[in-house]
Amino acid sequence: MITPTSHPLLDSLSTATIQLDAQLCVQYTNIAAQQLLGINANTSLGKHIITLVRLPESLIHRLDEAQDTGQGFSDRHVTIERFGANSVLVDCVITPYATDTGVETLIIELTSVDRHVRIARDAAIQHQQEYVQSMLRGMAHEIKNPLGGIRGAAQLLARELSSNNLSEYTDVIIKEADRLQVLIDRMLGPASRPISEPLNIHEVLEHVRTLIQAEASGGIALSIDYDPSIPEFPGDRDRLTQVFLNIAGNALNAVNENGQILIKTRIITSHTIGGIRHALVIKTDIIDNGPGVPKSLIDSIFYPMVSGRQDGTGLGLSIAQSIMAQLGGLIECNSQPGKTVFSTYLPLEL
Repeated sequence: MITPTSHPLLDSLSTATIQLDAQLCVQYTNIAAQQLLGINANTSLGKHIITLVRLPESLIHRLDEAQDTGQGFSDRHVTIERFGANSVLVDCVITPYATDTGVETLIIELTSVDRHVRIARDAAIQHQQEYVQSMLRGMAHEIKNPLGGIRGAAQLLARELSSNNLSEYTDVIIKEADRLQVLIDRMLGPASRPISEPLNIHEVLEHVRTLIQAEASGGIALSIDYDPSIPEFPGDRDRLTQVFLNIAGNALNAVNENGQILIKTRIITSHTIGGIRHALVIKTDIIDNGPGVPKSLIDSIFYPMVSGRQDGTGLGLSIAQSIMAQLGGLIECNSQPGKTVFSTYLPLEL
């Protein structure tokens, strides 16, 4: 039986370090590697690396080349898929250790860049939302003034008309002006401050699931994967309901009659939202197996008036992102054909 060797110096490093033998079997993993890859020091010893994590084919070829040539290499933004967990994005350095008989050991150093990439992406989303809201407020101000004048003039004109037939036209003007006013108010999002009351996230999600289930056809499967350890927290029930309804409604519209939608909750620790690090964050994933968000829209999906549906208004996700910003949270989207994930991150302030 192979027993793990203690390397206090390597265990103190924040860089994940893995030692492989000539057959690419694990000889040693430091603590950072065990945490990053979700593997155990004892059970991983002697096992081939691809039985522990799923490596890109290109990286496996590079490992073979390092053995054959004795030359090390480095690679940036390599995706490593962990069994039973989310994939991680890493920078990778491979260093072969050779003797007279050839390469005996490969040292793999992995540095997670997921956090840096995600923080940069979250900051971009936040700046995007702030810019959009600023632009909308300016546009709303410029539209509301003449819109109010048009509506008032139509009302005055209606009083002067003696013909009921002609008054129908002024009624149309007034109704359309009111419709535009409502549309502008929706684009700006809620004007009042969020309400803070004791809230169970799963009660909100179950209410949303009930509403979506009522709209879904018989073949659509709605399933849940809740973390029962999530406690109550102070939140705004109505606004969170609107956020999840918008996202789940989009998922329902995306899938076919035999589609699948999964609602999943988890607690994540030490997570950064908008440059602020939170000890605990509630992550809610709404996952569907539809065709996915078109690549041409993925970077602008949270802009108002941007929609992948011909009959869509393009306001739902923009409003949802605006609400989450008011609550100190964020929405992210990762999409590919057959799997679209909208993830909401909400600080858990107990």
